[in-house]
Amino acid sequence: MMTMLGERIPLPQIGSSERYQLLLDLAKAANSYLDFHQVMRALGESLSRYMPKLRFVSVLIIDGDFYSPYALHVSGLEPISGESFGGMLARQTGIDSDKIPARVPMRDSVLEHISRTREPYVCPNLIRGLRFKEDPRLLTYGYRAYVLCPLIVRDRVLGAIQFVDDNPRDYSEEEVSLFCEIAEVAAVALTNALAYREIEVLQQKLQSENLVLKVNIAESTGFEELIGSSSGLKQVLTAIEKVAATDSTVLILGETGTGKELIAKAIHKHSSRSDKPMVKVNCAAIPESLIASELFGHEKGAFTGALQRRIGRFEMANESSLFLDEVGELPLEMQVTLLRVLQEREFERVGSSHVIRTDARLIAATNGDLVKAIAENRFRSDLYYRLNVFPIHVPALRERSEDVPILVEYFAARCAERIGKKIRHIEKTTMDLLVSYKWPGNIRELQNVIERGVILADSGILRIDPTVLGAGAESAAADTDKDALHQQQRDLIESTLAETRGRVAGPHGAAARLRLPASTLESKIRALKIDKHKYRFRD
Repeated sequence: MMTMLGERIPLPQIGSSERYQLLLDLAKAANSYLDFHQVMRALGESLSRYMPKLRFVSVLIIDGDFYSPYALHVSGLEPISGESFGGMLARQTGIDSDKIPARVPMRDSVLEHISRTREPYVCPNLIRGLRFKEDPRLLTYGYRAYVLCPLIVRDRVLGAIQFVDDNPRDYSEEEVSLFCEIAEVAAVALTNALAYREIEVLQQKLQSENLVLKVNIAESTGFEELIGSSSGLKQVLTAIEKVAATDSTVLILGETGTGKELIAKAIHKHSSRSDKPMVKVNCAAIPESLIASELFGHEKGAFTGALQRRIGRFEMANESSLFLDEVGELPLEMQVTLLRVLQEREFERVGSSHVIRTDARLIAATNGDLVKAIAENRFRSDLYYRLNVFPIHVPALRERSEDVPILVEYFAARCAERIGKKIRHIEKTTMDLLVSYKWPGNIRELQNVIERGVILADSGILRIDPTVLGAGAESAAADTDKDALHQQQRDLIESTLAETRGRVAGPHGAAARLRLPASTLESKIRALKIDKHKYRFRD
């Protein structure tokens, strides 16, 4: 059962009453806490009273062909809420936490040995007894002697608990027996903690998905479909079709109100991740002090007001899509963090050094000029190139005016159905006005104008007052009226020229019939670009 190597420095003996009290303390802790780290803390405090020379107590968990350090107690070192095993060990030893592995292969390890033998392994002098592949690394941590006991529940080895000294030690049979009794209680506590953690993770996942669904419903913009047949929109649809099937990062560029979120939803809907809800963050709507918590979550007590653990949007979006709207508004400090997440696919919650991996597919959007922002040192160029893998430019509504009529009909029908009205007809002057208007607010502005018009509509006829659209609309209305007048003049002149076979002057010419000076009519013919010669030889 034991391997005795090196010098024999006896540990102080623990009496039977102290042994009983230590196990009783541990049993109470196991029954009082569902968080195993609290159980470890209680165990460490009891061991410090009865076995003050014991320096470290750690728990390792088997996960297939690997094992992972799970919990650690260091005598005299106060734990920090949310601190990982590697973070605590790094704080104690001064070793860079990046050099402390989060997973270790089972093959040829001491954990593989005790998993096979189901017996404790005793190493009284690590310097003279480097037997397993991880032993040299343990030396760098300051381990000099240890006892490793298997954690067995229902004939299954979950992992091991390790009792460590920073000096070579001689462990007696009684002490190893005590460590094994502690392992029995710890194994039950660990099983309960892991089951509780699994339930908590499932509950958080369900809550996260419910939150995402509620947020999507609450923040719905109403752009349920991509509508139109313009060449600009067709290019966008083609881009969506090509990129949706990949996991590439997408950067959607376009003015406010052009439907960038709709594009993001379409990409997610046609991707392999569509079985999970897309997660959305509006970077411009979150205070700078809270953006890190919103994106990456925080631990309880991480800052004033952090009353409980919060799951961040990157964690919610694992194996789904994360839409970062108005990404150009991110503070520079947060841009650095986002760049790291995109490069390494991992992050830590605020107040924790525990690394969380994420498989979120990033879709970003902005209505700003990121190239200009880079030149003004408001946006990082390295982040821009990370985001700009597959850019999609969404055209402004004024660039796809041919889509306005169908959008007007669509919004009018949908709004009328929602409020219980019927729109039978849209006035021609109204449609001409809407087509010629420049729409600085793009589709969102159009939707709002149509909704207002439907509410005010009488007798099933949709009319829009030009004053509703402001100065731009008045100008557009004037242009519309001017165009209508020109068309009327053109029709009248062309019909008169047809009657006179293209003749302008003379008593039987078009000028006489229209009661205009011939020179004036000639000027109007040129201005309206009428070809008078085509009427000359008509039958």
